[in-house]
Amino acid sequence: MKKIIFFANNNVGTGFSGGDRIFIEFLKNWKDKADLILFGSEEAIGMAEKRGVDVKFIQTDKINPSMPGGITDFISHTFRRTFKGLSSVKQNKKNVEDADYIYSVSDFYPDFIPALYVKLKNPKIKWIAGYYLFAPNPFSKESTYKGKQWLRGFLYWFTQLFSHFFVKRFADYVFVTNEPDRNRFVSRRLSEEKVVAIRGGVDIDIAKSVPNGGEKLYDAVFIGRFHPTKGVIELIDIWRIVCDEKPGSKLGLIGVGGLEKEMKFKVKSLGLENNVDFLGFVDGIDKYKIFKKSRIALYPAVLDHWSMAPVEAMSAGLPLVTFDVGTLKHLSPEGMIRVPCYDTRLFAKGILDLLEDEKLYQKMKNESLHWAERWDWKVRSEEIFNLLN
Repeated sequence: MKKIIFFANNNVGTGFSGGDRIFIEFLKNWKDKADLILFGSEEAIGMAEKRGVDVKFIQTDKINPSMPGGITDFISHTFRRTFKGLSSVKQNKKNVEDADYIYSVSDFYPDFIPALYVKLKNPKIKWIAGYYLFAPNPFSKESTYKGKQWLRGFLYWFTQLFSHFFVKRFADYVFVTNEPDRNRFVSRRLSEEKVVAIRGGVDIDIAKSVPNGGEKLYDAVFIGRFHPTKGVIELIDIWRIVCDEKPGSKLGLIGVGGLEKEMKFKVKSLGLENNVDFLGFVDGIDKYKIFKKSRIALYPAVLDHWSMAPVEAMSAGLPLVTFDVGTLKHLSPEGMIRVPCYDTRLFAKGILDLLEDEKLYQKMKNESLHWAERWDWKVRSEEIFNLLN
């Protein structure tokens, strides 16, 4: 059996990102095919245990405090957690040096640096580098990091200059989420076959296990991080337009993130307190119960990047309204209304069309179910594992 070590030392939040979903699903679906070890933080191991992952765990040294606050705390936390990760690797040298593969589950330094260290010390080990999101250039007009978020966006972009440099030169495989990002890594050393667009997946079995029927609580639902790239501030403006045309419309927001306070302020300032519910972080069956009590799903992300969250909603039979980011053209999308980025009025029109045109709604619902079935995690995990072998 191949031995694969997952480096997941960065997990510090209360949410569950797309990158987290990917490595958790690989752990669940590869456990009978390889000898797996999750080398991670207390949070990462807790996340895995909560989702039924049954592999060997090695916990890296703890640090305090466990959650960063401002920018200074964030920088301090990142470097302390990175060094603790390196220290733990050295302490567990015997568990690491005979690995066939190591997998850094993100480009964040606490995940990426320990994997790079192991690769440099043991060049024969194959390094899989997860690189699931490129930060936009903070100096460009298209950047989603504005105002108070600019410095955080700059730091994210700046640190990626180094991680991208080393991944491109030392990784044996790179996992990205979409086709356009593959071009940032393909080179003489890294062939097209070694740069894999994971795209993601959904657990079709969970979606099917939750019954349909019952009263719809929400006209629309959003799921994702409350982050500038997800278009969540624009979503509040969109919902104001929807409510002006269709009073009493209800929106459910599943997620957490740094923009929650700003979103709640905007909801109040636009008089939408009775039209928008903040549902917090929800996962598993409870998440699909909310989907089944909703009419449509919304995904106003403005970054050229596709997420698994809207596909999860589509697997429950929800048509989608989304901004038409470039990545979609590589995915042959069905079951969704796509509108130009930042056109909030056209986005609102797409929502209203689905809510008011039953024939269109049923057509898009059937298409969304059909499209989501292509994303079954069991099938996708098997494909990726076979590629590595």
